[in-house]
Amino acid sequence: MIPRVLVTPAAIEIIDKLRAEHGELMFHQSGGCCDGSAPMCFPAGELMINETDVLLGRIHGCNFYMAKDQFEYWQHTQLTVDITPGRGASFSLEIPLGLRFIIQSRLFSDEELAALKAEVG
Repeated sequence: MIPRVLVTPAAIEIIDKLRAEHGELMFHQSGGCCDGSAPMCFPAGELMINETDVLLGRIHGCNFYMAKDQFEYWQHTQLTVDITPGRGASFSLEIPLGLRFIIQSRLFSDEELAALKAEVG
């Protein structure tokens, strides 16, 4: 399986810190509201997920979702969640730490895209 979403060691450290304080966590790739298109971290279950969201995978034990309409634009891209200094304008849990999660991305190769399509069946 080719993962659609990955996480850096630096982001893992922050996820561990947030999990110790808030319990289980989840991520949702913002579609432009509040903080551009930043990945947002919430306590698991705090953000209502429904049929308009796609589960891209799990990062360090956390589900990572994206809205279906946004996924249409990002489906050719592997995302990597990282962390950077700075205060974002979102409701994401890391903001009080003076940090924000960010996305690094790369396009899948033609071979990877074919494998991903085969996985869906």
